Amino acid sequence: MGIYTIQENEYPKLLKEIGKDAPKQLYYKGSWDDDIFKNCLAVVGSRHMTTYGRQVVEKIVSEVAVAGVTIVSGFMYGVDAEAHKITLRVGGRTIAVMPCGIDLIHPEYQQDLYMEILNNKGLVVSEYEGNTQPALWTYPRRNRIVAGLSQAALIIEAGEKSGSLITAELAKKYKRKVFVVPGPITSENSKGIMQLIKDGAEAVSSAQDILKYYKIKGVAKIDRGRTSIIGGAEQEIINQLQKEALDIDAISRNLGMPAAKMGTILSMMQLKGQIKQEGNKYYIN
Repeated sequence: MGIYTIQENEYPKLLKEIGKDAPKQLYYKGSWDDDIFKNCLAVVGSRHMTTYGRQVVEKIVSEVAVAGVTIVSGFMYGVDAEAHKITLRVGGRTIAVMPCGIDLIHPEYQQDLYMEILNNKGLVVSEYEGNTQPALWTYPRRNRIVAGLSQAALIIEAGEKSGSLITAELAKKYKRKVFVVPGPITSENSKGIMQLIKDGAEAVSSAQDILKYYKIKGVAKIDRGRTSIIGGAEQEIINQLQKEALDIDAISRNLGMPAAKMGTILSMMQLKGQIKQEGNKYYIN
């Protein structure tokens, strides 16, 4: 564990620029270096993440991370945790900003994710020391650090009163770019997104839309071995399910494969964590 105060040169310059909102000190665990702060994207969203939200994280955040952009988020379950996980799967770097003391893991059941961040050149930071417990007010306070560390923020799924909207407002206040991913108009998780679009946030549909802002040309090829998406038939199934959820009969017809053989492949993919089944349909995990 270490600590840097706002007076020290090692303190992130971009965070210092938010003025009186900048924390006086940052406690940290993990790999603190200049490179991790060079290009940062805040990724936040609903704790009640849908299958669509998970697909968005897999599609967009993975490509942004593999291109060298550090993913900053708040470690909470839902979109935040998924953003950290996907970044790690593609070999990217991520920063988790905690609403509690630096010696606590919160939520505590995400200990495996916490350790994975630390073991893969990631960083865990907090403005609070020791075992300081999280409180209702520390969560929105945490959001100013998430926004302040980042040149831009990406909001993925946000309800009408979502805490993610606080991060978006802080990003605007700090003159950072705000990106949003449009969602189904029938979803409660799209209400906040629609409001952000009306207020001037930029809607994106691909990683390239974001990487242009960072002046990063093209997208590095993702090592799909790290994301457990491998094999010709499996890749074809992934391609199908990226378009829409399908049942086994539809997948078999589309790929011209007997249902019995398809069932075996789908079962193996579920065991690997590539896909999941809800009802009689399969989805990207």
